Amino acid sequence: MKKILAEAAAVGDATARTIAFHMRDRDDYYYADSHWQLPFVGGYRFQSQPGVLNLDGYAFYYFMATGVTPAMQEKMVGRGSQYAWTARDAKGDPLDGGKHYQLHLPPHVPVKDFWSVILYSNQTRSMIQTDQRFPSVSSQTEGLLVNADGSVDVWFGPTAPAGKEKNWVQTAPGKAWNTILRLYGPLEPWFDKTWRPGEIELRRLRNGHE
Repeated sequence: MKKILAEAAAVGDATARTIAFHMRDRDDYYYADSHWQLPFVGGYRFQSQPGVLNLDGYAFYYFMATGVTPAMQEKMVGRGSQYAWTARDAKGDPLDGGKHYQLHLPPHVPVKDFWSVILYSNQTRSMIQTDQRFPSVSSQTEGLLVNADGSVDVWFGPTAPAGKEKNWVQTAPGKAWNTILRLYGPLEPWFDKTWRPGEIELRRLRNGHE
């Protein structure tokens, strides 16, 4: 029995991990040409139709997270929260802790309250652990660099690009990661998709500069 249960646990973990990190249905993504995934496939009840559980959506969410409430998924302009998740860069490659990346957030991020970008470990599904105190950047970050047009660039990598330290989240070489873009008090441009985040782009730095 122990052998059967140990094997079942390993197979279950591999199955959930495969589903989570490579969802096959394009309806599971926010945009047709994007790697930003919906956190709630089939809504917060994870249903493919009324009374029918979407097993892939259910497995994906509860492999990554724990609790869920309607306020995390339903459209409530200026209230509640919305989330976008990805573990892949613009080309579809897994995010690598030994490489450098850039995420461009266009001007006027549609939030009433604030936004944040938080990094998580693919292995533990908890926040990544590095020398940096918090693995995140947000609109509440003291000294956040905002571009002249109001857009924000967030950087990821084992070292910070020169002069971009306030907008940088540290990663660990040899460890893959994923991220959640969180919008608190989301506004209409998020729901009607007239505003959308950029894809996470691989960058090559030389002497700390792009």
